[in-house]
Amino acid sequence: MNIHISAKLNRIYNGIIGMGALLAGVLLIFLMLSVTLDVVLRYFFSRPTSWVVETAGYSLLYIPFLVAAWVQRREDHVTMDLVLQRLNPRTQSLVNAITSFVSAVICILLTWHGIRITLYFFKIGYKTPTVLMVPKSMIIAIIFIGSFFLCIQFLIRVYSQLRTWKQLKYKDN
Repeated sequence: MNIHISAKLNRIYNGIIGMGALLAGVLLIFLMLSVTLDVVLRYFFSRPTSWVVETAGYSLLYIPFLVAAWVQRREDHVTMDLVLQRLNPRTQSLVNAITSFVSAVICILLTWHGIRITLYFFKIGYKTPTVLMVPKSMIIAIIFIGSFFLCIQFLIRVYSQLRTWKQLKYKDN
């Protein structure tokens, strides 16, 4: 029963971060097309849009937070492994576990602070003083959402690396 629940939670989690990555891709395509449209309208028809710059800024905030956990799950983040590659596999696992734990703590702080700021802007009903007048809480919310899922992914990595470290310990003996 416990394994079944764990597998189901894992599928749900992977589905959520997969959807985040898909949404980030859609936002990137939207960003590319809308900026192209704005350039064409501005330079060929002298009719610039009033919303493209604003939505581009929001997209540039959303894209990294939507895709970060998915990229981390795939172990595709840029790494500085010049020193790490010179260590034995067991030490590499331990270093990876420690750095992932520190990263998870940072993500917890981002999540907590992001929730606090989002709730504050929601509570006061603040809207951006721009053309679209978007509620600021909707803009800031992605920070705690993305940080939360990235934190989970780092904790999964800590667990995985510690298991590897432990298995390599018994392998050496």
